[in-house]
Amino acid sequence: MGHHHNHEHHDHGDRDWAAMAPRLEAEAELFSPLYARAAAWLSKRQPHPGLVVDAGSGPGVVACVLAEAFPAARVVAADGSGPLLERARSRAERLGVGDRFSTLEGELPDALGDLDYPVDLFWASRSLHHLADQRAALAAFAERLAPGGTLALLEGGLPARYLPRDIGIGRPGLQARIGAVEAERFTAMRAELPGAVAETEDWPGLLAAVGLHGATSRTFLLDLPAPLSGEARAFVVAMFQHYRENLGEHLDASDLATVDRLLDPEDKASLYHRPDVFVLAAHTIHVAEAELGNR
Repeated sequence: MGHHHNHEHHDHGDRDWAAMAPRLEAEAELFSPLYARAAAWLSKRQPHPGLVVDAGSGPGVVACVLAEAFPAARVVAADGSGPLLERARSRAERLGVGDRFSTLEGELPDALGDLDYPVDLFWASRSLHHLADQRAALAAFAERLAPGGTLALLEGGLPARYLPRDIGIGRPGLQARIGAVEAERFTAMRAELPGAVAETEDWPGLLAAVGLHGATSRTFLLDLPAPLSGEARAFVVAMFQHYRENLGEHLDASDLATVDRLLDPEDKASLYHRPDVFVLAAHTIHVAEAELGNR
């Protein structure tokens, strides 16, 4: 499971996680300033957590951001992929937080039963929507909270944008059309989950429904204007490669031809050379607390 908006990160098929890990890491690293600001906001609600759990941690980039934001906390990265958790442990060691960093391998939410004690800050970034019964999973997350513990759920926000509406090749509005296809594929992914339960995506309402209180939301921006760094440009290229590989059959011939030009390093209109490539993303975090007397 990964942190960002490429929903294939969590798909329930056989995946070569070791091969995917570098891209997942690069993506999360690019978004780390956003996660750091979110952690600073959470620290006002939960200033001294003893145990922080990142559910669906992927290769551990955000888990390590949380470890740095909460220097007295023990941090557990929970994920279903052993290869990604190996990366998480290595990252924690490199960053000097390995002595209070551990991993938990298993499918959510059942794996959380192996936690040694209740959680003070529970972070779930775009992992909940890949669980068939989101309300039941949220209830399981909430059940693991310590009295007064905080559940932070990253779901929603706005589709990221990387190019202007009119890029001078193809029909204007390419990204909006790609976004519409992504939304349809996401709906199909949810419907195809075994035992999927339809749920209105009122995340604060769902947090309240599972017995938490004080639910509120805040949106954080990642705003990387043109001209982009090499790392950010490489991320955008990787995103369009993902669109080509995973959504290509759902795009019309004109848009597919435009995407191919954008991915051609020899084309001066491609993502490799364009001066107008940017990254603008908005991630929304919904938080609520457990009752102080719930244990």
